[in-house]
Amino acid sequence: MSDARAASGVRRTKRQRRPSGTPPPLPRRIGPSTTAWLALAAILMSAAFLISELTPWQRVGDHASTWLLRQLAAIRTPGLTGPADWISTTVSTWHPVIGVAVLLLVIVFWRWRHLLVFVLCVFFVEIVSGMISGALSRPRPYGVPVIGRWEGYSAPSPAVLTTTFLLMAGVYCLVVPGRPRSVAKAAVAAVVAVFCLSRLYLAVDHPDDVLSGVVVGVAIPVAAFRYFTPVEVFPVVYRRGRAAHVDVTGSRGAAIRQAVRDQLGLTVLDVTPVGLESSAGSTPLRLTVEGDPGQYLFGKLYTLGHVRADRWYKMWRTILYGTLEDEHPFHSVRQLTQYEDYVLRLLRDAGVRSARPHGIVEITPEREYLLVTEFFSRAVELGEAEVDDGLIDQGLLLIRKLWDAGLAHRDIKPGNLMVRDSELLLIDAAFAQVRPSPWRQAVDLGNMMLVLAVRTDAERVYRRALEYFTPDELAEAFAATRGVASPTQLRAFMKRDPRDLLGEFRALAPPRRPIGLQRWGAPSGDRRRGSARRGPAGGRSRRRRVPAGSEDIHSRPVLRHRPRHDLVRPGGAVVVAAAVRRGPAIGLDRRGRRHRQRPLRVLAELRPGRPAGGHHHPDRHLRHLRSGADPVRPARSAAFRTPAEPAAAVHADPDVHL
Repeated sequence: MSDARAASGVRRTKRQRRPSGTPPPLPRRIGPSTTAWLALAAILMSAAFLISELTPWQRVGDHASTWLLRQLAAIRTPGLTGPADWISTTVSTWHPVIGVAVLLLVIVFWRWRHLLVFVLCVFFVEIVSGMISGALSRPRPYGVPVIGRWEGYSAPSPAVLTTTFLLMAGVYCLVVPGRPRSVAKAAVAAVVAVFCLSRLYLAVDHPDDVLSGVVVGVAIPVAAFRYFTPVEVFPVVYRRGRAAHVDVTGSRGAAIRQAVRDQLGLTVLDVTPVGLESSAGSTPLRLTVEGDPGQYLFGKLYTLGHVRADRWYKMWRTILYGTLEDEHPFHSVRQLTQYEDYVLRLLRDAGVRSARPHGIVEITPEREYLLVTEFFSRAVELGEAEVDDGLIDQGLLLIRKLWDAGLAHRDIKPGNLMVRDSELLLIDAAFAQVRPSPWRQAVDLGNMMLVLAVRTDAERVYRRALEYFTPDELAEAFAATRGVASPTQLRAFMKRDPRDLLGEFRALAPPRRPIGLQRWGAPSGDRRRGSARRGPAGGRSRRRRVPAGSEDIHSRPVLRHRPRHDLVRPGGAVVVAAAVRRGPAIGLDRRGRRHRQRPLRVLAELRPGRPAGGHHHPDRHLRHLRSGADPVRPARSAAFRTPAEPAAAVHADPDVHL
């Protein structure tokens, strides 16, 4: 099905612009229950401080608290006192155990966002409760015998606040949202209620201090975890799968339907995750849209968590292997989505068969975006398709088109190559690169040939590759392709294959020394200079690609000799100076080492009527600099030249400019 027919089968409606001040499809807001808990905590704390400053009201509150505690003391019996004391002591002493257990379980399940929020909340509760308790300085109940253990001030109850906070934090860190979390909250409420009754029975705390401890202990974790770890972005799940795949049901699913309808004019009937096994940096979706039967679109949902995960991944890989290529992490979800949409359009302009972009949909500003593209119906991954010579030629031609367009996909693997009706399709261009390094281009070729060889054999793929690439280019590809330069999925396919495909390719290609993983490169302007040169008639000549590992002429140090008026000394002496100018920002010298800017060096002084000879001869120093010899101790010459000869010698050298 052609792109025009696929686009005509989709029924569009009028697009709607979101007015200023209108919330986005999936707003980031605080729910009513969270607001209620925060408001109740603020009211109780404000009332406590206000009453503590007014002696009459404080006296009334103390009398009411004492009356309630006396009612509970009237029913004390040995059968109730023992269990109440055991409950109060056990729960109070188990605070460190509960906290450490929650901490370890969060680490075991790799919920680093929840771990950070939990640790910060612990410090916040410790500091705030200490400040409030010290400011109120409320003593323990009087007028009633206290038969339990206690420590410190009474308001708010430290034991009740700590117990409630740890249990609620454990629920939000470890329990799956929905019915399991509701059941866990009910269990926590029962445990806290029994613990509070035991404290009141023993007359250890005032009733209002217990109430304030419960409210503050609930309000802090509820507000922190709901705001900083929303379920839509950081779900608590235990199923096997990638953390990059977010839930697209519930409020997020409704937001996707509304956003696509308003911003693209498409009515979405169903949202289904697809291809989760091959995707690690986004949530791939199949969108069923209104139109002719069987009309689908493809959506890639990017969230703020994906951008942060990409940033951490690249930083960790840099620590392990160094900077593998010229790449930088994306700074925002919007930038990532815009870049992939831009690269898809570049690929199609270059003649590469890839998905046709339909537009970008904003779900939550600066947090969630959806890239909508063409969906390849009836297509299967290359790792599951029958590969013939036609598919091999299409894969090799695809790399040739990328080279000619100055692009690199950087993620060639079976999951990103689809086959439909004997046509090879390229997907997932999020990490493609414009004007890549020669090393990266060579790695793309090597990975493509390995992917094709997994389904066929190395000799067959190599024989077809000679139709599109030279033997030297193939040797360069397999000298550069090794280790982490290949995607994880491709390395897994090769590990399961009993054949040594990489070794077979290297045996077929001309011998070449392995090319190290690129760790720096010249700026694109210097590295690509001359890649598209103008011919004599004004037309373009054939594009020249600089091989990886070779020495580019633009990365060599260049000698510049020009007159310097500030080097004219008294008496008419002219100082001939040579400066080795550094070409690109980062380059390699002839010995493979990084060269630095060198200062001006005085080579000779030409005085009127005095010939320059010996080791002061400027032309001899220029020759030593160009040959790499030591200019400080050159060979002595038996003959001396006149002062006019050095200038002529310098002019005769085309690489030296005066």
